[in-house]
Amino acid sequence: QVQLVESGGGSVQPGGSLRLSCAASGSIFNIWSMGWYRQAPGKQREMVATVTSGGNTNYAESVKGRFTISRDNAKNTVYLQMNSLKPEDTAVYYCNANVQLSIGSHSYDFLGQGTQVTVSS
Repeated sequence: QVQLVESGGGSVQPGGSLRLSCAASGSIFNIWSMGWYRQAPGKQREMVATVTSGGNTNYAESVKGRFTISRDNAKNTVYLQMNSLKPEDTAVYYCNANVQLSIGSHSYDFLGQGTQVTVSS
């Protein structure tokens, strides 16, 4: 129904930057919110940042001032610019989208396959 394809992960030294992208495709009528979650080894998945269709953003306290989420509604794409990366940012990052499949239908949450971000010297 809906596919989320992430890109941009990789390895970087502390203090470095990475930019993640996630493009949604498939049976999409409207995307209400998009966001990024992450899961480090041995830890629960946590919200990193979200953005609504109107552009309202929300960030985890641990990334405020370092990460910026943005969205291109025309391309059904969400981005996460990550600056001043720290070793504790190491995790698998997942893209999430809350998608309405057709007019009048409920919306559903979809999750990407994840992309690895490793911050290490």
